[in-house]
Formats: sequence, C-alpha cells, structure tokens
Amino acid sequence: MSDDSDLHSRRKPSSRKARKMRTRGQRIRRGILFTLLALVVAAGGTVYWLYSRLDGNIKGVDINKALGDDRPEKLPTSGQNLLVLGSDSRAGAENKKLGGGGNVSGARSDTAMVVHIPEGRSKAVAVSIPRDTLVTRPECTKADGSTLSSANRVMFNSVYSLAGPACVVKTVESMSKVRIDHYLEINFAGFKDLVDAIGGVTVDVPQDIHDKSSGLDLTAGPHKLNGTESLAYVRTRHGIGDGSDLGRIGLQQQFMLALLSEVKSQDLLGSPTNSYKIADSVTKSLTTDSGLDSLTSLAEFARSMDGVDPGSMETIMLPVEYDKQDPNRVVAAQPQAGELWKAVRKDATIPESAKKSPATGG
Repeated sequence: MSDDSDLHSRRKPSSRKARKMRTRGQRIRRGILFTLLALVVAAGGTVYWLYSRLDGNIKGVDINKALGDDRPEKLPTSGQNLLVLGSDSRAGAENKKLGGGGNVSGARSDTAMVVHIPEGRSKAVAVSIPRDTLVTRPECTKADGSTLSSANRVMFNSVYSLAGPACVVKTVESMSKVRIDHYLEINFAGFKDLVDAIGGVTVDVPQDIHDKSSGLDLTAGPHKLNGTESLAYVRTRHGIGDGSDLGRIGLQQQFMLALLSEVKSQDLLGSPTNSYKIADSVTKSLTTDSGLDSLTSLAEFARSMDGVDPGSMETIMLPVEYDKQDPNRVVAAQPQAGELWKAVRKDATIPESAKKSPATGG
C-alpha cells in the first residue's frame, strides 16, 4: 500500500510537469499562430495600401459619356484602337522645368499616336499625327459643360487645350472614321520618371543632333539616355530635319519601340520592388479613359498585349502635304491618308502607297 502510495506521489510531479509543458507548447503554438496571422494581416494591409496608392494615381476620363452615340461604328473585326497622347502641360514644378519653363499656359497634345492592335494581338501599327496638321474640329462639349463650336483649319494640337481629351478623341474619329476604344495620356514628368525607373533606354541616334534650345548634344550612334535626355530627344525639332514637327516624328517612333523593348525585356515579376517603382512612376502621371482607369483594368489590357512584339510593330506617319496657304502647316494628303485609315478600320494590311508622305520634314 505504501509502495503504491509512494508511486502515486512520485507520479504527480511528472503529470504536473507534463501539463505545464503541454500548456507552454500550446502558448507557443498560439503565439506562432497569432504572429503569422499578424504578418498576414500586415502584409495584406501593405498590399492593399500599395494597390490603393497605385489605383488612386490614375486619373480617368469618361470618353463614352462625353461623346455619346455619334461615333464611328465598332466593326467586329476591327481589333483595338488606342489613342496615345503626350501632353506638354506645365502644371507642377517638374513639368514646368522639363518643358523649358516660360509662361506657357494650358496644355497641348505634344505627341499623338493611334495605336492599332489587330485581332489576335500579335502585332501592332502606330500612326503618328503631326501636331501642326490643320484639321476640322467637330463641335465638342467642354469639361465645364459648355459647347465648343465646330471650326475648320485649326491646328490639331490646339484641340486638347481648348476642349480636353474627349474632343481630341472626337476629332481623331471624325478625321479617320476609326472608332477609338481607349485613351491614354502621359505628361512630361511621368515620361521622364518612367525612363529613369527602368534604368534608361538605348537608342541608335541616326545623325548628329545639336539642339541649342533643349541642350541636347548627341553624336550619331547608340546612346543610353536617361529620363531628361529621352524627353529632349523625342521633343527636339531644331536639331534634326527642317526644324518642323515632322522631323522629330521619326525619333518619337524609334524611341517608342526602344522603350517597349526595354520594358518587355526586364524581369518585372522577379523584382517586385522594381515593378512597384515603375508602376508608381507611370500611374501617377497617367490619364486614361474610364475603361482603363483602374489598376486591374490597366494590368489586364497590358497582359492582353503581351504577345505583341515591339520588333514587329510598324510605325507610320499620317501622310501629309504642306498647306498651300501656310507652308508652316500641313494637311492630310489624299488619297494616301484615306487609304491608311480605311486599312486600320478594316484591320487590313496597310498598302505601301498609304505610307508615303509628300511632306517629310527633311
């Protein structure tokens, strides 16, 4: 009896110890669980904050609402058409500095391209519209609700400053009869920051460029340009050709292809930090139509174009000729321009005759 009692008394401490160990183990497991949960919540909160920041950067314009139903028909095999504008707005200190300062009010479309992505999205065509092109501006509704009457022989780049992006889309649709599906605009600062975020862009400069206005001084051959240099490169007009807008369009198209190739070649998924830096640089200076004004929509559109190879992308300047009344301006050359827009509308191969512009800018 006493032996059993002694045995029982000896077991008690072991049982208490076991219970303490189990209790401590449970506390440790709960601590680990709560820690992991806290990390998940924190990570989720961080991801949500990053997403919200990027999503909130994007400014949207409801093009469809502004234009209504009086638009070209959307053909079932017409692919996708994106109007890309580079704005010369001086709003903000950085934009004013990059634009060369001065008392330039408002904003104009410094660069304009209609990017056509055919069905299948394995190739694309970019049509540059010279900013000095004289066009017929249709009647437009301005941002404040007032009406801007139609006008003939106005410079294409003035439409943006007078009535905003919706009127630019309407003008492009009116002159081309091409339905524009999406609109994308980036300003000086956003362009510069994007180039810097990806570490610069290498271009093969076709000839020596010495532009006293911008300070751009490049010899012919390959150069890796930073953001400020890249902006000067695509905006130079005094350092190449006849000093008109036409001379620099070739540089803009060349740079766009080099930029797309650089972005495509970088392992963004392998570097989340770099991905975020690039996304932040782009979105904070971006204005899109309401169909692309969220990070999700923009990402989905970008993924849908992943199969497009910049190396096979065709770049064309809208065929123009010097205006007979004002040789400093150009007008669409016919029948070339009509043939070009017809091919884009029908998602057809662009004939060689539609690629030749009587006015070349030297």
